[in-house]
Amino acid sequence: MLVAMLIRSWCACALAGALVAGCSTPGAEAATADTTSLALPDVVIHPIVGPHFLCLEHPLGQLRALGDALGSDCLVPELGAGPVAKWPAFYRGDGRNNEDWYGWGVPVLAPFDGLVDSMYVNPEANRPGRLGGSRATIIVFRRADGVRVLYAHVRDVVVRVGDRVRAGQRVARVGNNGPAWFPHTHVGAWRGTTPLQVRFDLRAMGSMSRAR
Repeated sequence: MLVAMLIRSWCACALAGALVAGCSTPGAEAATADTTSLALPDVVIHPIVGPHFLCLEHPLGQLRALGDALGSDCLVPELGAGPVAKWPAFYRGDGRNNEDWYGWGVPVLAPFDGLVDSMYVNPEANRPGRLGGSRATIIVFRRADGVRVLYAHVRDVVVRVGDRVRAGQRVARVGNNGPAWFPHTHVGAWRGTTPLQVRFDLRAMGSMSRAR
């Protein structure tokens, strides 16, 4: 069931294109990545959550709207909670309720030192397995060098447009709203009209692991 849901979610974003802001971004500008380059421009950001997380990547060319292109859909598993405790699990029981998912409500952390550039809040929560039909809750952050990072499907946002944030500061919680099938956080990045491949700061990740 989980594998099918993951594939359906990924395909829904691909089919929705510019309508999916996280799957959707303010303005939904077309991405202009150089498809002939061997190396994609990237950005290193703070891990989006404290626990271990796994991400489904959107490959080059699958989505074209800024914030979607080269984005990642990240889920929080419980390590060792699968059958016979041999592999990670994403939810308890049958996963039909948001509260069943280990990632639901986990604090979401700011990607870097910068400003909250824009925001949209959708107060409704989807039931797992049912795709929402409206826009996702999104937060767009802006760094001094012009890099922007978008988080989508979050809930309980605790920042406002214009706020200054520090890398690793709690800004929201993992949610399930807009075009999403299950609790997760979409993250996308760009500068100007160029989408950026997202990488996570493994040094910061290691520091958080040692602190737990």
